[in-house]
Amino acid sequence: MALKAKRKIETVDLTDLTGSDDERSTSQQEKAPKRVADNQTRRTAALHDRSPHTYSQQHSEAERNTWLADEDDEDIDEIFQSLLDSANGSENLVLYGTLDTKIVGVRYYEGYATPGEYIMVRREQENPYDSNAIRIVNVRGEQIGHIPRTVASKLAQYIDNRWLAIEGMLSGYIATFDCPLRLRLYGPSAIERREEMISRMERDKLPLEAIKQTKREEQKRLTEEQKKATAAKRRMPSSSQPEFSSSSQPGTQTTPDMADLIESSERFSPRDAGQAVEKFGNGEEYLAAMPQAETPDRISTKMLPYQKQALAWLLNQENPVLPPVGSTESTQLWKRSAKATNIFTNIATNFSVKGQEPVLASGGILADDMGLGKTLEMISLIVADLEKGPQGGGEMGATLVISPLSVMSNWSDQIARHVKKNQPLRVYRYHGPAEFADYDVVITTYQTLASDYLPKSTGQATPKSRPTGLYSVEWRRIILDEGHITCNPSSKGAAAVTAVVAESRWVLTGTPIINSLRDLYSLLRFVGITGGLERLEIFNSVLVRPLKGGDSAGAVLLQAIMTTFCLRRRKEMPFVDLRLPELSEYVHRIKFLGLERDKYDALQAEAKGQLQVFKNQSGAKANQAYNHLLETLLRMRQVCNHWQLCGERVTKLMQMLESQKTIDLTPENRKALQDMLQVSIESHEDCPVCLEALHVPVITHCAHVFGKDCITRVIETQHKCPMCRAKLEDETCLVEPANDIGDAERDDGSNIDLNASSSKLEALISILQASEKKKGNKTIVFSQWTKFLDIVQARLDREGFKYTRIDGTMTAPKRDAALHALESDPSCTIMLASLAVCSVGLNLIAANQVILSDSWWAPAIEDQAVDRVHRLGQKKTTVFRLVMEDSIEERTLEIQKTKRELMMVAFREKSNKRTGGKSARLGDIQKLLE
Repeated sequence: MALKAKRKIETVDLTDLTGSDDERSTSQQEKAPKRVADNQTRRTAALHDRSPHTYSQQHSEAERNTWLADEDDEDIDEIFQSLLDSANGSENLVLYGTLDTKIVGVRYYEGYATPGEYIMVRREQENPYDSNAIRIVNVRGEQIGHIPRTVASKLAQYIDNRWLAIEGMLSGYIATFDCPLRLRLYGPSAIERREEMISRMERDKLPLEAIKQTKREEQKRLTEEQKKATAAKRRMPSSSQPEFSSSSQPGTQTTPDMADLIESSERFSPRDAGQAVEKFGNGEEYLAAMPQAETPDRISTKMLPYQKQALAWLLNQENPVLPPVGSTESTQLWKRSAKATNIFTNIATNFSVKGQEPVLASGGILADDMGLGKTLEMISLIVADLEKGPQGGGEMGATLVISPLSVMSNWSDQIARHVKKNQPLRVYRYHGPAEFADYDVVITTYQTLASDYLPKSTGQATPKSRPTGLYSVEWRRIILDEGHITCNPSSKGAAAVTAVVAESRWVLTGTPIINSLRDLYSLLRFVGITGGLERLEIFNSVLVRPLKGGDSAGAVLLQAIMTTFCLRRRKEMPFVDLRLPELSEYVHRIKFLGLERDKYDALQAEAKGQLQVFKNQSGAKANQAYNHLLETLLRMRQVCNHWQLCGERVTKLMQMLESQKTIDLTPENRKALQDMLQVSIESHEDCPVCLEALHVPVITHCAHVFGKDCITRVIETQHKCPMCRAKLEDETCLVEPANDIGDAERDDGSNIDLNASSSKLEALISILQASEKKKGNKTIVFSQWTKFLDIVQARLDREGFKYTRIDGTMTAPKRDAALHALESDPSCTIMLASLAVCSVGLNLIAANQVILSDSWWAPAIEDQAVDRVHRLGQKKTTVFRLVMEDSIEERTLEIQKTKRELMMVAFREKSNKRTGGKSARLGDIQKLLE
């Protein structure tokens, strides 16, 4: 909640607040700041005011705890977040026009800002003089004044109904009576809503120059595309295509040659996408020249040069220093004024502080590639800091490590491995109250931290009031391992980690940007970025909007932020020198045959219809439509692999749910619910209760998916589904995945004909046959669907290939036996593997070739699968990605490419190995269905 600025005069005339027609303006006269945050302190004092939202230092502890105790308070960050969610869901926001106006009544308020500084627009419905009032506040939350009442009367309805997002900045100095202001109006991009909005804004005489220019450009592109399509159609020969009813007989076709297959495939090279961002600077040269620190005495492992460079950077990040007098450099985007040495300005937001030093963040984001030693680098930081000793006497304080449960033991193991036995660190795996001062490192999980933050006994977030537990002390530092887990800034997990009081704050992640810059925002807010960027709407104004609009200034600012707060090195960088084998990747495009094309087109038409239904619905009906949409998308993806995969079991179940709220958990219905649950798992859906990625996912008998801990707590308290209010008696109404990894169990009762073929299966077999011609080749075939692996397996049996298989339905001994067969049996040249098992730490170095049978729009899981093969010890690794032409799979490549380019822009990466909130956001879904 933003604090309202205190007014000097309690009762004033309405015209003073909203602006009269005869006001005199001295717009060119600079107005001296009345007050600049007189109680902002240095970093140590600021540590005690950490909260899920970074507040002005003027906020009282009582107000802070009020927010923590009631997360339903609709503060402005949450309002704006919901608007962004809407934009990221059904549509994107685009610029409609720019409105030049002014701020009036400035003499009655103490808020101050300078020209070019970003401000925040706030509705003030409770204003006793004007129900349309709109106030303007600076990034500190201090009120500057109001928009003139004539302008506010037009804009108020657009804010109240969330028709537009309004952003602004000062376009001149604050004078005696007013201040020039420039507002940018952003609205929906979807054609139907856009035309409706244009008509409404034309009636209100609001600016529309930007959206009209956009429409002209769209029409020009459409005309050009139509001309190209017409020309291509004239050149296209007519031909009939054969149908598949059963697989081709072994030996009836000519064995393909690998050179021919590669010739017919498209080279998949990251360097092409990387060239687009080279103009922003050579990041690798800078990284290679970074200074090195000495290996701490207590570290027993020989640290590599790039790891010692990381240690030097980590130490420097924990002790930031503002630019000295006379310097033109900036620290964490804060620059000292050349005219007045006691004024600092944030170069991103133009926000200034006078008479005191701005608060700097201690810590950052360590985003090195998997396998480069992030854990060792952080352990060396802890040890180096301990060897340096406490500053000014006193205790150093322990380091708190938050990690997923699956890697929790890795931290204690790595500490024992890398620290000298005669000088060990004191490590405690937290599972209850303890005397933290007796330890150097305390390790716990995100789930345990969340339990301390929101105990079941109260259900309220009041960590500061507790005398025991993780919130009872001030930590020397907090480290988030796999920190992208908290990338949703609205989640309770993000709130829980941000509420921990720590002197330094670190995030370890190989993927700081997974889907959008919203992921990065959450991490930067946790680290402690200041100057206004800790507020989502300012972050959106200065960074997200310019980047989406193609403004190079946005890319430069993103790089400046990442250079300041983040360190990222990749395995392929020459100075890292891991000597990885050459990696060649190809996209092998395949044409649908008639039967497959017809089935795919029917599903695509169905999905487009469901998308429109979702846009026109709300509440439970919208949720039901969204589930239908996801299920249809799943079947579209499956038909790209094999037309028999997309069964009707889930469709029948959803038809049942339309007529009744819940279903009986018969064996058949349980399997159908597991199929639906798998859709949410594969789509990386969020838990609706905590808004985090699904943790121990389960599905209710009313077909809603939750994290098990969250829905169990709901059942204990209210016995109703939070989504549809259906009755949930106890945990027996919950259905879990078929197995821990999430792979579907083999269904012996399936009607799939294992002898039937498909276009993609024929292409896959062709690659395997060509690969067999070269002795020593071994191939991993990845697929997300075990049913498709069943079909491939049956075909391999008929063709006489010797293979092995590994998936999530197998026991650990069977998996080990499969790995041993691939490694030790020369005649075993193929492994069929589910894409899900690549997350369990497999080493598939025995293979030198990968076939990705299918894909999804978040590329990280596919990269991880290839990394299991592309390792030291090989001479070359080849990857084939099988993609059906003119399908959801081609559009998936476009989405992946966008996400990879965002990472490359952020980190100035010239090349990479590969290119290409609900995670299945409707923005991405719309692109898939275009």
